[in-house]
Order: sequence, then structure tokens, then C-alpha cells
Amino acid sequence: MPRMSTAPDLSVDGLTPLERATRHPLMLGLFIPLQQGAWSPSTWPRGTSWSFDYNAECTVRAEELGFDLVFGLAQWMGKGGYGGEMRFRENATDPLLVTAALAPLTRNVILISTVHILYGWHPLHLAKFAATLDHMSRGRWGLNVVTGYKPSEYEMFGLTPIAHDLRYEMADEFSTFMRRLWTEDENLTVEGRWWRMTNAFVAPKPRHGSVIMVNAASSGTGLAYAARHSDLIFVTSPAGANLDRACEALPDHNARIKALARAHGREVKTIINPHVICRETEKEAWDQYRAILAHQDPVAADNFHRTFMGGDQQSWKAATREDWTVGGNVHVIGSPPQVVDGFVRLRKAGCDGVQVNFYDYLPDLEFFGARVLPLMKEAGLRAD
Repeated sequence: MPRMSTAPDLSVDGLTPLERATRHPLMLGLFIPLQQGAWSPSTWPRGTSWSFDYNAECTVRAEELGFDLVFGLAQWMGKGGYGGEMRFRENATDPLLVTAALAPLTRNVILISTVHILYGWHPLHLAKFAATLDHMSRGRWGLNVVTGYKPSEYEMFGLTPIAHDLRYEMADEFSTFMRRLWTEDENLTVEGRWWRMTNAFVAPKPRHGSVIMVNAASSGTGLAYAARHSDLIFVTSPAGANLDRACEALPDHNARIKALARAHGREVKTIINPHVICRETEKEAWDQYRAILAHQDPVAADNFHRTFMGGDQQSWKAATREDWTVGGNVHVIGSPPQVVDGFVRLRKAGCDGVQVNFYDYLPDLEFFGARVLPLMKEAGLRAD
């Protein structure tokens, strides 16, 4: 049975959960491993598990360490997942259900769930579920809106794949209708291009007018959607996982996103996903990096990399096969001071937060809490 968090309840401070998170110069999130093998198609030994109990333990511990949010990825895979001997990602739990179950185990951490809104959802369904989760979590639940891009996923649901730009036009209508259901206090009758409702109504409303809205986009149409609807945007490095190249490319990328939002009278925060490999010495950290690669499952790694290179999405395109085998969008590798320096550089490049993942989650998380978090505070990345 997962234990409940012992973190003090911060809700008495009068801030919304998102306001509480964004008071930190660098928000800190954990990308929980809901999928078998997490982000690394490697057989190097680790205890990381896709099970609910393991993810609950990661989430509770992250909250106790002061993390601001946790994030769950959604996927739909056939038998064997990405293949190989390890059957990479064959087992994968659903983030909507997982975040609902995490709500009573936690007090402060924001719980973000990914939902493929075009895989048969209606805005009324998701508006009701989201408002319910908002109350279950006391305003701590967030919705990461994704449209999906893999033909195999659409086909699983008996659907025809949808062209890239059209997907975001549909997402715009879907999100607009949800927001109306959350904010309007009369029955809603509306006929859109893709969805219609007659006398639709949602109550209770989300505590703060909307759930926390999230999106991960890189294309022009995707970013236009995010600028209109999202509070947090998960960005990807336009230059691949190498930290030096990423920090050269990210300032313009982040500035463009924030300018798009300001043109709509909105402010957004951007978050990037580093895979953190941290050890007492730089050599030990790079030894782990090399061990992950040396023990890769070649079939799973090939398929994982090929899937993302072959789609019509624009995120992650600069990542190499080696980058994909290690996992994460940017690699931050080294001793605790070096990892914090990497975070400082990402902050200077315009990122408002990091959503970290690890190889061996629980021990890596403990080491991060003991050795990295104090240095983040010293560096001015975390508020007291």
C-alpha cells in the first residue's frame, strides 16, 4: 500500500498551486516512469518500475523533497511495445487514472496527466473528469493536451490519421469548449466544426476557473495553440540532447514562445526535460552514461528512435539514436555542482523549469535530493 506524503500542507499560504510553483526561479518537476523501461531502452540493472506503487513512491518522495510537479506520459502500444528482448514499454499505465490515485496521497505537488484528446474524447467528458480531478487534488491537477501523431495509435481506435495542422485546429475547438464549460454558469448549446453540445453543463467548476493547462509543441501551429490555451509549455531542444548546443538554441526558441503568448495577452512558463545522471564525480556520472549505452537493447533502441524520426511532429527531430537510447530531451551529466551549473545554464537560456527523469529512479532521486537540491538553493534556483 503506497504511503501518504509527510510534506507540510502549503495550501494555507493563499497561493494557487501554480502560483506556488512559479515563485521559484526554476520550477522542478519529475517525469514519472509509467512505462516499462521508462526512457532508456537499456538492460543495465535498475529498480525502475512502471507499477503504480513504484510511481506513487517516487511521487510522494518527490513532494517531500520539494518538487513542484510530476508528469505522466500517455501512450498506446501494441504487443511487445517497441520490441527487443526487454519488450520496451509494453506495460504502460494510464496517467489519467494514476494522477487521480496520487491525489489523496499528496498535499502540494501538481499532478499533470497527458490525454490524447482526439482519440474518441468529447469536450464534455474531459471537462467533467478534469473538474472532478481538480477538486480531488484541491486545484493541483493539470491536463497535458496532446493530439497524437502516430498512425498506429489512430488505427487502434478505428480512426483515420489526421493531418498535422488540422489536429491543432481541432484541439483549439476542443479546448475552447472545455473552458466554456468550466467558466459559464448556464447550459451550453454550441455547434462547432467537430463537436456539438446541447444544454451541456459542468459542476462543480474548477477551483480557479480552469485546470492547469499544459502542452508540448514545437511547430508553428502547435505553438499557436499553446500560446492561446496553455499555462505551461514543455519545450524541446531544437539542437538535440547535447547541453552546449541546446543552450545555444534555446534562448531564441523560448523567447519566440513567450512572445506568441504575450500577443494573446497571456504569460506562459516553459519547462524542458533533462535526463539527469549525477554522481559524486564527473567520471562516475559518465561511466553510468556509457553503461546505459553499452547495455542497450539494439532492437528496442532502433524502433524507439525510428518512431520519433518518422512522424510529422517537429519535436525531438535533432535527437540522435544515442540520445534516444539514454533518454530525455537534454542530457545533464556530472557531479552535483556540474548538474546545478547545467540547470543554471538552462535557466539563462529562458527555461522556467526542468522536468527531470532518471535511469534508476528511487536511488537517483534520493541522491538528487541530498546532493543537488541544496546546491540549487545556493545557486538561487529555488526559493526558500
